[in-house]
Amino acid sequence: MIKNITFIILTLFVMKVSFGQGKTRADRFFEKGDYSNAAKYYEETIAKERHKSDVERIAICYYNTFQYKKAARYLKLLVNGRFGEKDKSYDNIYNFKLYQVLSALGDYETGLDYFKRYKENISEVLDKNDAIDIIETFKLKTPDYKVEKVRFNSEASDFGAVKVGDSVYFTSDRDTKQLFGKTYKWTHQPFLDIYAVKVDAKMDTVGAVNVLPKSINSKLHEGNFCFSKDGNTLYISRSNYTNGKKEFNVQSNNNIHLYKTTRVNGKWGALEKLPFNVNGFSYQHPALSPDGKRLYFSSDMEGGFGSFDLYYVNINVDDTYGDPVNLGEAINTSNREHFPFISQQGHLFFASNGHLGLGMLDNFVSEWVDNTFSEPVNLGVPVNSPYDDFNLNYYSETQGFFSSNRKRANDDIYSFTQNGEIFLREYINTFEVRDFETKAYVPNAQVRFLDRRDSVLYTNTLDSIAAFNMNLLAGNYQLKAKAENYFPGNLQVAVLEEQDQKHVLYLKKVPPPPPVEVDPVEAVIAEKKIDKKLEKEDPKRFEMLTDVEGPPIVEKEGKLFFELEPIYFDFDMWNIRADSKKVLDALAAKLERYPNIHLKISAHTDSRGTVRYNQILSERRAEATRNYLALEGYVNARRMKFQGYGELQPIVPCPMLDCTDEEHQLNRRSEFEIIAY
Repeated sequence: MIKNITFIILTLFVMKVSFGQGKTRADRFFEKGDYSNAAKYYEETIAKERHKSDVERIAICYYNTFQYKKAARYLKLLVNGRFGEKDKSYDNIYNFKLYQVLSALGDYETGLDYFKRYKENISEVLDKNDAIDIIETFKLKTPDYKVEKVRFNSEASDFGAVKVGDSVYFTSDRDTKQLFGKTYKWTHQPFLDIYAVKVDAKMDTVGAVNVLPKSINSKLHEGNFCFSKDGNTLYISRSNYTNGKKEFNVQSNNNIHLYKTTRVNGKWGALEKLPFNVNGFSYQHPALSPDGKRLYFSSDMEGGFGSFDLYYVNINVDDTYGDPVNLGEAINTSNREHFPFISQQGHLFFASNGHLGLGMLDNFVSEWVDNTFSEPVNLGVPVNSPYDDFNLNYYSETQGFFSSNRKRANDDIYSFTQNGEIFLREYINTFEVRDFETKAYVPNAQVRFLDRRDSVLYTNTLDSIAAFNMNLLAGNYQLKAKAENYFPGNLQVAVLEEQDQKHVLYLKKVPPPPPVEVDPVEAVIAEKKIDKKLEKEDPKRFEMLTDVEGPPIVEKEGKLFFELEPIYFDFDMWNIRADSKKVLDALAAKLERYPNIHLKISAHTDSRGTVRYNQILSERRAEATRNYLALEGYVNARRMKFQGYGELQPIVPCPMLDCTDEEHQLNRRSEFEIIAY
């Protein structure tokens, strides 16, 4: 027995020692920035015993090595699991990182829940529905760029391309120096250096890729850079050296600083550290203004809005530099802004993960207007993706480069050609109100025009020519109209990025009253062609068909349906709008009076969009309608079935290109069939 106890104690001791060694190794690798090896040992440690500090560190390891599924798993533990529930002191940045990784994985809706939580914790507000609309705009907007991967990319990371004359300079961690050179622990790849290659007009290489000389490249990192207009002055980001020795901050990290060199008689001179660098902080990603009088850069110096902000310094005529100036909170966020570039027009292009985007870093542009930079605009697909997209710059009026790690962990360089407007422009749109049958103008129509937030942009009573024009930004809008002797109408409007668009809302006339006066109940019965025998044979059916209180019940081909005003949805959305809630509230009230009625809710779309997309959209709209009736109308969910039919059951069958606006409008509908009573 004593032997067994001794064996158990020794076993537990060995396990504890082994556990401690694994954790020590993990921490050591983590503190050196070797996240791949650190993650391996943290997995072993967490499998035996789960501590919050280890979960935090393994989440950061996977985040920094682009393993987003694994990162999401551990980040959720921090904010939602037992740590998140019991310990509300977790760093709010984990909410933000969850938003990023979930967006990178394509789950924008869930990601925005965490982004909203992050914003609320820093006393900012995020409207999730608006954010989803904006992200869909980024994804679906007319492409402004044609992009193509350049041929001088390697299997390593290549980024930061800049064209000077017939040469392209770029940064890479490809190993051209030696077979067994030093590697950067974070990536397990060689340190970054600057390379050059000659190219032709088609961006094909002419000759070999060459590494720049040792006067520029060192044993550590040389990264982003920019040239003066004549190509003879180079500003460069590189590991911080002073008198040939590396400088470290209090966390024992070697920061990045900005340096300058000039080329004389074809040879680059010694690198000169710029005087506004301060030890302990990083200064990187230099960019010159077109006139060469201002140098922009990214820094984590004290006094900023986030972890990295964009700044500029003025370059004086005597080659001295002014103090750094922050570009302000319109540009900088509580997170990271990097890779500035100033176009010939003075517009600022930069990368950010703090402004609303498609995932990780996105490319943005801010227009130079009235001596200030405007609210940044996300450049959208294809220069942005769910992954890191950055370092966009132009070498001509419409051509340039950007970098991305889409489709793989390492960065690649892409060339682009701009083929559209990158700033928001207003487009001329004409709106008309016409008779559904005759197609003539509806005189004296009262119209209201609303944006996607239901704010009224225009209201008027039109004359005999029921038409008006508006200059509008691309996006989703809504036109409402009513007129004497017509049913009210509503048209969902998608304004595209093109001029002279025309939108027609067709109104249906109210049918004339019956010519002979009869008892009201008899009139209802006559209109619905209800046989008086029904009163005796099926009194419940007769009662429902003759009930004039609330939404009427009608019979179509032997089936019973509620006849409701249209249930409208915003373009590409499925949330229940305020105007539709009133219709559904009336339905819920009638269902309360008929507790035995069971419903089938069917949603249909028009033929615009793909078959699969329309099917999914209709299913979501039908489910949202059922959920509203259950949660807000207190109708038992078991009394309701729902089904989305997409575009498969049109009232007016017609190919998409042959459908008129009114035919699309008829096909876009919800139906409420009574399947039991």
